[in-house]
Order: sequence, then C-alpha cells, then structure tokens
Amino acid sequence: MAQKTITPQPGPQTIFLETQADIAIYGGAAGGGKSFALLLEPTRHINNSAFGAVCFRRTTKQVRNEGGLWDEACKLYGPLGFALKGTTLECTSLYGMKVQFSHIEYDRNVYDWQGSQIALIMFDELTHFTSKMFWYMMSRNRSSSGVPGYIRATCNADADSWVRHLIDWYIDPVTGYPIPERMGVLRYFIRINDEIHWGDSTEELFDRFGTGPDVLPKSFTFISAKLEDNPILMADDPTYQANLNALPLLDRMRLKDGNWNVKATSGMFFKRQWFEIVEAAPVAASSVRYWDRASTEVTPNSSDPDYTVGLKVIRDYQGVFYVVDCVRDRVSSLKVENAIKNTTAQDGLSTSPWLEVDPGQAGVFEKNYYTRLLAGYDVRCNRPVVNKQERAKIPSAQAEAGNIKLLRAPWNEKFLEELEAFPNAKHDDQVDALSGSIIVLTQTGIGNFTKEMAESEGTPVMNDSHVISTDW
Repeated sequence: MAQKTITPQPGPQTIFLETQADIAIYGGAAGGGKSFALLLEPTRHINNSAFGAVCFRRTTKQVRNEGGLWDEACKLYGPLGFALKGTTLECTSLYGMKVQFSHIEYDRNVYDWQGSQIALIMFDELTHFTSKMFWYMMSRNRSSSGVPGYIRATCNADADSWVRHLIDWYIDPVTGYPIPERMGVLRYFIRINDEIHWGDSTEELFDRFGTGPDVLPKSFTFISAKLEDNPILMADDPTYQANLNALPLLDRMRLKDGNWNVKATSGMFFKRQWFEIVEAAPVAASSVRYWDRASTEVTPNSSDPDYTVGLKVIRDYQGVFYVVDCVRDRVSSLKVENAIKNTTAQDGLSTSPWLEVDPGQAGVFEKNYYTRLLAGYDVRCNRPVVNKQERAKIPSAQAEAGNIKLLRAPWNEKFLEELEAFPNAKHDDQVDALSGSIIVLTQTGIGNFTKEMAESEGTPVMNDSHVISTDW
C-alpha cells in the first residue's frame, strides 16, 4: 500500500509549524488552514509517550459540531494509527502520546485544570476565550516529557478582542492589516502585575528588569493567513470564496480580509443606496408584520423613549424582500395593544403577526396574552437568542445584495436614517423589526411561494393600498 505524506502547505502554514516561539498565534482570516495546522502540531511528538496536548474550544458543542474540530482530528489522526475515543474526546498514538479536546466555557472552568501539567496547550479561535482563561492556563503549561511547555492558537480577526492588543506590533495601526515583513518574527515579553512588557530579545528584558524568578521572558509570534494561502481548500471547495464575498460588510472585512481594526460603526451595516424604492410590490401569498414593542409615551420625564414598530414585509418567489409598510409611534402599553389588534385586522389573514417577546416567564405570559388578543390570526412570537448586531448582519447581507426594496411612502426617510445610523444611534427599533422580519421569512418558510402562486394573485400592492393611522 502506497504511503501518504501529510505535510503543511508552503507559506504561513509551514511558518507556523516551524516557529520556535513559546507562544504562536496563527490566522486572522477565514479559510487559512488554521484548524489543520493546529491539529498537525502535536504529531511531531507522536513517539513520545510522556507527551500530552489539550486543544480547547469555548464549548464542547463547538468541538463536536459537524465538520468541526473532532471530525477533523479523526480524519487526520485515524490514518496515523491513533486510538480515537469519542466519549472522552481523546486521541492516543500507538506510542501513548495523547491529544485531548476540551472546553473552557466560563472563567471558573479554568480551575478544573488545577494541578495539571500540559506540554502543549492549543486554543482554537482564541478570540472566543477571555484573557483570564488564557493567562491562567499558561500556568498549566509545563511538562516532564522532555519537551518544554508551549502554546499554539488560531483565531479570526476581532478588533474588540483582548487578542488584538496582544498582537499589536504585528498589525498596521492605520489599515488594520498585518504587516507582511513582521509575520513570524519572534518578540519577547514578561508579564508583571497583569502588565505586558515587550522586548526584541531576552537580554533587553533582563537589562530592564533584572534577573530572578519574576523575570521569565517568553517568546511570541503571530503569523497571518488568508484563504489564498490555502490552495487545497480553494481547489476542494471553489464556492467558499463566493460564500465569504456574500458576508455582510463587517464580517467580510474581518473574515475574508483579516482586518483587525474594523468595528461596527454607522454605515457599516446599512447604506441607503442599497435600498431601491419602488412604486409597487408584487402580491405575496403570505407576509409578516413583525412587532418590536415599547410602551412609553413622551413625557417631561421621558422626552425620547423607544418606539413601537410594526414592519410589514413580503418575499417574492425570487427571494426578494419588500418592506411595504411601517407603523411607528411612542404610546402607552394599552395603545400598543390596540394598535397591534387594529393593524392585524387591517392586514388580514394573509399576514402573520409576529411579536418579539422577552426570554423567561415574562415571554410566556406575553405569548399567551397576545394569542388570546389576536384570536383567529396566525400569531407567533419570537425570542431573540443573539444580540442586535448579530441579528442585523442577516438583513445587512440581503440589503447589500439589493434584495430588500422599499415601497415608496412617507416613512421611508426615517427608516433609512435609522438603518444608516445603526449601531451608534439611540434608537434601533426599526432595525430590530427588519431583522426579525427577514429572519422569520427566511427561517420559517413563511412567505415562500412560487411564481405560479404569485401570478394567480393578480394585482400588485401599490404604495397607497395600505394606510394605517398612528393616532391610536
């Protein structure tokens, strides 16, 4: 049987696996072959029965996800003769060297590793971990295997992460992109009282801080990689680059381009030129009216409260979304209930009313109450499980692709103003309603209909066909 050679790809992957740094971080963009490089690292010690490595993800679920770290480990280690134990997520070589997969979900979980000696500690997606997790586990990085303890990590770019500060020297402060000539260069640091002091050599640090048990310099490096550095993936999955190009602008700059400076700012999620304003929208077999509710009127003590927003959105057979109506006002809770009830009656049975509700018992009460209030309608409730910015990425991607159109109406300008100002403006109720609408229409099947169904309906929705008073 012909032997198969397993080797890193030329370029950043090889540089990462050849570095002698005590701590090396690899990545910055998606598709750079990070996980493979991380998993390949322990195999250099395959014959050392005293050597052990632990690879961490933030949660065990992330380790076990389809096509995730455990699946990739099985594909790599299985042909090398490792014994694979899925119940404990352990891989053991023929000579007894072990690679274990585990999680550190909460800061307190680091104490599960008290007394441990781990020759090689690996973090997959380091930006998902807190700095406390990293620095504490560094204290477990010791070994009696004859191999000095060392750390390897991968990550994607994240300007808000503590990792951004750790790799600061390697990143252009203006552009946010890695400085090519600094990739793989060794630097040295000591950490005293939670403060990191950097130097170009151990001698420099000794000169500055003297010698002693508190002055133990560690070598460090960062190696950046992008999809273009992984020709194997590009050949195996030619569509992956298109998938990255389809990401919302913020994620595209982070994951595709590897930009370490980009943050969510006004205009990053939505630009008004992405939204075509049309005079008519096609008839939908079904549509949704998504409500983001508030219950505060303007008073001397509350001059700028949140709005209650009810956004009506339809989706045509080609997957294009049309925002055809927006109800928006600041009123008391009783008037909010009346508005939702009256608007639902005007929308008719073809429009499903969706309400965003709170998590926990309060949401259960709201769901039951509005189900009774809107008896006879297909009322549904939604409890968001991710933050506003993560949800907004879904309509952001659709809008940039030109897939969200607005029916011309007086509410258009306020709608666009709020979207462009997100996430830095005070009010984001219309953004939340848009996110909820698009998520509902794409993930529940509501609004999915065929060309034949659309043609059978006949008359398009015109810009004056649905007028709702906000005088409640």
